[in-house]
Amino acid sequence: MQQLTRIGMLASWVSLGSFFYYLTHGEILMHGDATAHINIARRVFDSLYPGPLQLGTVWLPLPHLLMIPFIWPNKLWQTGIGGSIPSMIAYVLSVVGIFRLASGLLQVDERTRPVAQLGGFVAAFVYAANPNLLYVQATALTEPLFLAFFIWAIAYFTDFVRALGGKDEVERRALRKCAYCVAAAELTRYDGWFLAGLLGCLVLTIALWRSRNPFRRRRALRFLIAIAAAPVLWLAYNRAVYGNALAFANGPYSAKAIEARVGAPNPGAHHLWVAASYFLKSAQITLAVGNWGRFWLLVAAGATALLIWRLRRQAAAVVVFLLWFPLPFYALSVAYGSVPLHVPTWWPFAVFNQRFGLELLPLFAVSAGTLVAALCSGRLVAHERKITAAAVALVVASYGFVWAAKPLCWLEAARNWEMRRGLDTAVQLALKELPADAVYLMDICEHVGIIERLGIPLRRVVNNEDHRQWIRPADPEGTWERVLSDPDRYVNYVITFDGDLVDKGVNRANLKLLEVIHASGQPPARIYQTQLPTNQSR
Repeated sequence: MQQLTRIGMLASWVSLGSFFYYLTHGEILMHGDATAHINIARRVFDSLYPGPLQLGTVWLPLPHLLMIPFIWPNKLWQTGIGGSIPSMIAYVLSVVGIFRLASGLLQVDERTRPVAQLGGFVAAFVYAANPNLLYVQATALTEPLFLAFFIWAIAYFTDFVRALGGKDEVERRALRKCAYCVAAAELTRYDGWFLAGLLGCLVLTIALWRSRNPFRRRRALRFLIAIAAAPVLWLAYNRAVYGNALAFANGPYSAKAIEARVGAPNPGAHHLWVAASYFLKSAQITLAVGNWGRFWLLVAAGATALLIWRLRRQAAAVVVFLLWFPLPFYALSVAYGSVPLHVPTWWPFAVFNQRFGLELLPLFAVSAGTLVAALCSGRLVAHERKITAAAVALVVASYGFVWAAKPLCWLEAARNWEMRRGLDTAVQLALKELPADAVYLMDICEHVGIIERLGIPLRRVVNNEDHRQWIRPADPEGTWERVLSDPDRYVNYVITFDGDLVDKGVNRANLKLLEVIHASGQPPARIYQTQLPTNQSR
């Protein structure tokens, strides 16, 4: 426990240092998805119709629910700090979890048991020091939160399989905690659904074939019910609110619909092997530059083979395969789920969804710790310090080149912001000159960051989420539709961006065009004034 506390404290300082660096450079809100996550959470209590229906349909709800206490103060919302806090807490927990997971696996084999903590420290260092993770954990992106739940789910599952045939209470407690972590992962990212399926099959197999104990079978049944509850609830929510249980997968805001609208190239579409290759490449270049990424892949493959060989007669061997689970999930997602993944060294030579590669970071970290422990427990035991120092030096060198070339997760966010910055900044400056109590009509899908940075309460922005979602295909009596048809009765200003929902649907009969705003590479924005006086808007 003392070791876990020390690692947690060190990780906290690293997290805070990284966060303040990116905050002072104005970079925690660069990624459009991070801004969107923060404002989905904000809508739950700051909108015309606050409540759980503001959680939307595509992104899973837990990250947004966890942000709510931290973005309640306006300053923490405007700056994005509130959205970063859950990610930072998750980062610290995941660093501690990596140490616990790696050392727990090494303790299974009596040959590596004396150096299990050393392997855990190396794994924690590889994970905690990763430059791409250090940026992502300073933002409101959901990967750090998912990684924390994933790592702890595997750690508790390791405890469960180690306890088989031992103390029944230890086995029961470990499986219960694993179920909690898996359910939380399922409510964070869809990766968790795939993980739940794998763990559910393993637990069921153990219950049916490893033991005839009826208590173990009942325990397995409770585990299956617990991990099935989260996706069932999400499907029921989508069915009740949007009339389609799979609205998150095939609705107007789904990845499939976005791909149809945007038409971004997807080299891995309908090619599973190509999709898997792109994902592995994205994972490698989160740790190293150029061909050095293959070294990390070799480390992962070697450690996997070593662990499977040494644990071949023990149930803990299955845990090793679980660390690879992101590979089939993302290969399937890229190939058949309309989720493009671009890496800068392969066609189309761009950076897009690079943060997906972070999902294999636990595998690389545990692999490094395993190999160091294996070397220190063999004939080279007398050279433990030299081996550890050499391993740390290799990691530092690898990460040093990543820092020098700029972490790709940061680079993707920077390019994302660069595309929006000119237009967003110009519109923001124009709105800053308007009355402080004005009410707006605006499609907030792409440019909600303008409202956030100005600190305009979302309840004063009539937007595309202010309607009764359960009425389809249109709701003439809904607020959104009524304001589009007659903005003079409800709002003071109308903001349109070429091609957005307001631009296509608003009645311009009595609107006065105040300004047309142009920015290089972006469609123009227009600000209209209605005939409604500012203090009479509703």
